[in-house]
Amino acid sequence: MPEREAPRVSVTVGDRSLSLSNLDKVMYPEIGFTKAQVIDYYARIAPVMLGHVSGRCMTLRRWPDGVDGPSFFNKRCPSHRPQWVDVAIGPGDREGDIEYCRIDEPASLVWTANLAAIELHAPMAKADDLEAPTIMVFDLDPGPPAAIVECCQVALELREVLAAVDLQAFPKTSGSKGLQVYVPLNSPHTHEHASSFALAAGQLLARQHPERVLVEMNKNLRAGKVFVDWSQNSRHKTTIAAYSLRARPRPTVSAPISWDEVADGARGEPLSFESDEVLARVEALGDLFAPVEELVQHLPGLG
Repeated sequence: MPEREAPRVSVTVGDRSLSLSNLDKVMYPEIGFTKAQVIDYYARIAPVMLGHVSGRCMTLRRWPDGVDGPSFFNKRCPSHRPQWVDVAIGPGDREGDIEYCRIDEPASLVWTANLAAIELHAPMAKADDLEAPTIMVFDLDPGPPAAIVECCQVALELREVLAAVDLQAFPKTSGSKGLQVYVPLNSPHTHEHASSFALAAGQLLARQHPERVLVEMNKNLRAGKVFVDWSQNSRHKTTIAAYSLRARPRPTVSAPISWDEVADGARGEPLSFESDEVLARVEALGDLFAPVEELVQHLPGLG
């Protein structure tokens, strides 16, 4: 007999009506974490997450059969989206402009979760001005046997470099194996300026610590070192969004953390947070990443 289609469930989020499907599907087989739990997480984290994704051209990474199955990136917002899911023209691809999804309200976040979009990736610029990044990012990627401990050590050194030019920075875990350091701008800058400054800061660290830091793209050089990826500031690049789930064996999250926690991580303290832990952290600490969307800073010139 043909497999019976799973029943759909109608829900209301705000004043939006959605039809959810396959809620019992296991998305994280290691712990039996279901699609219903993925959707529940995104619905509950929406009040803080939306501040970091709304107004941006979002790229969805979808795992229709769970994290052990194949995935694909969805830049082009699906044509079957509800009318209330806004879109914006983004960087596009070789075929021209693309209408990206804008996730501007809780219902949109629930809708993307129902698409099995476990990961949400955001650009540095907002949709209303694609040429002006509001954020600069350093993506610290460890080459084994280096791990997040070494990333934390490099992040602390990077913080000192930035402080020397009066820049504040805010760290978050990647939710995978690395760490990211965000520098709020929220003032007129170009992608070229942000990329060049990030490269210069990375080169300074690499000169100071050549045995454990590099900025070269060559993956064959990364063993035991932390790659300071400055290229994520390019116009067409995206980085995992704050509070996004990751498609790892367990439902880890790209979680904002404090600099005290980075210092603890540099001494070997675990720095990995799953969905329930992140919800509890937000309840207790609020949005540690709020200044990223609010703080106005200016990069120094490179002359």
